[in-house]
Amino acid sequence: MTRRDPAVSNRLIIAIDGPSGAGKSTAGRALAKKLGYVFLDTGAMYRALALKALRAGVTLDAEDELAELARRTRIELAGNGDLVTLDGEDVSGAIRTREVSAAASRVSTHPKVRRLMVSRQQELGRPGGVVLDGRDVGTVVFPDADLKFYLDADARRRAERRHAELAAAGVASDVDAIEREIRARDHADSTRPDSPLTRAPDAVYLDSTVLGAEEVVQRMATAVQEKLRA
Repeated sequence: MTRRDPAVSNRLIIAIDGPSGAGKSTAGRALAKKLGYVFLDTGAMYRALALKALRAGVTLDAEDELAELARRTRIELAGNGDLVTLDGEDVSGAIRTREVSAAASRVSTHPKVRRLMVSRQQELGRPGGVVLDGRDVGTVVFPDADLKFYLDADARRRAERRHAELAAAGVASDVDAIEREIRARDHADSTRPDSPLTRAPDAVYLDSTVLGAEEVVQRMATAVQEKLRA
């Protein structure tokens, strides 16, 4: 169990889980800002490690090598979750490519790597006053989180959003290809033997297929206030 001083009991641990592209980071960052909390993008940690593995030529299926690489890697999250450094280098943009995203999905399947990352995430979040997003925050990292959300969205809608983001950045992409990648990522995340993507029984379910970003955040904030009043 995560134990905190009663004096800071209003500094909740809030977990947001869900598939890739559902808007977890956007919602988590906005919610943390509204509450004055720290935002931790746990997926960014796996992306950073994946980037380092790609640069170092480490095979993405080599669990022991990846775990050793993780032990020797310093990953820091700063700002409101929008600054990610890898051994002191700002890789905030570099970890958001499709190549790194695919690599992170493979890296995150290895139990030895996940144990190291989960331990670091627990250390960062244990004091409370934190919003964490990922795939297994409410089920593995903080199964006793004060409040849990599961943010979902239709795969096609997620692909369209990603396509629009890339277009805005001047990057050409194919929405059908993106959707195939998203579905493959969903399958990999939900079927991996260690810490698969799944909805915690006590998580508040939100579907961003139809809900706008502001409405998602507002519903989350309302649930937080209800929790604090309880």
